[in-house]
Amino acid sequence: MFVTAHFDERPPTMPTAQEIIDALKLQPHPIEGGFFRETYRSAGTLPDSVLPDVYKDKGERSLGTSIYYLLTQDTFSEMHRLPTEEVFHCYLGGPVRMLQLLPDGSHREHLIGPDVLAGHEPQLIVPPGVWQGSLLEPGVDFVLLGATMAPGFNYADYEQGTRADLLSRYPEAAELIRKLTRV
Repeated sequence: MFVTAHFDERPPTMPTAQEIIDALKLQPHPIEGGFFRETYRSAGTLPDSVLPDVYKDKGERSLGTSIYYLLTQDTFSEMHRLPTEEVFHCYLGGPVRMLQLLPDGSHREHLIGPDVLAGHEPQLIVPPGVWQGSLLEPGVDFVLLGATMAPGFNYADYEQGTRADLLSRYPEAAELIRKLTRV
């Protein structure tokens, strides 16, 4: 004998950005824009003497860190770079367009999102020393991402890009650079 289960046939609803901000206790990012919360910081550390030269004389670093990061229609991730690879994971919403400005003067754009059949990347690695900034695609309400770094994130490593400098070095990406910089 088969038992028939009755399920609510309403389609699942997408939470709002504010509901996610509240549920995950996200805070405005103090520099970059968007909302975030650090969810993991390794108790283990590495002294700067064993780290690559870009960390020299900046102190020890955590073995790894992880955050939630949320962008809304009113926010964007300002152009910045870090000396460590950053691995992004898409959890909900999107897509978000990421601009990467490479040391050789070239640039590339990526769509981070859940729809792999539409060409979205649900996971994306930003190489060390690459300028990066992100904004939602038109019509998208929000994206909830995760970002993981090893060695872990430290504000001493964060370098903010300026519009004038980036435009002079990457004129082919001018339209996005203007959207992803405040100064």
